[in-house]
Amino acid sequence: MNITEIEKSIDVEPTAINVWVKDRLIYLELTDFRIIAFPADRFKILKEATNEQLVKVELRLNGYALRWEELDEDITVKGIVEGRFQLPM
Repeated sequence: MNITEIEKSIDVEPTAINVWVKDRLIYLELTDFRIIAFPADRFKILKEATNEQLVKVELRLNGYALRWEELDEDITVKGIVEGRFQLPM
């Protein structure tokens, strides 16, 4: 009798459990315990936003997205983790 072992890889999309803004940096706390940050100026709409508008960020879609209602801007957590930004540094 031959036994074949099959290894499956399951990719889990990153999700956020907390988000906050400080000094125009947007911080994400992820479910895997990482905390990452990115400059607001890496996105067109966020670059033009005031500090008061930036801090009004909310987690949406069970932590899969960030939303700025006043700016009508949505950004996926997966895109941020993968480094997909609109503007260069």
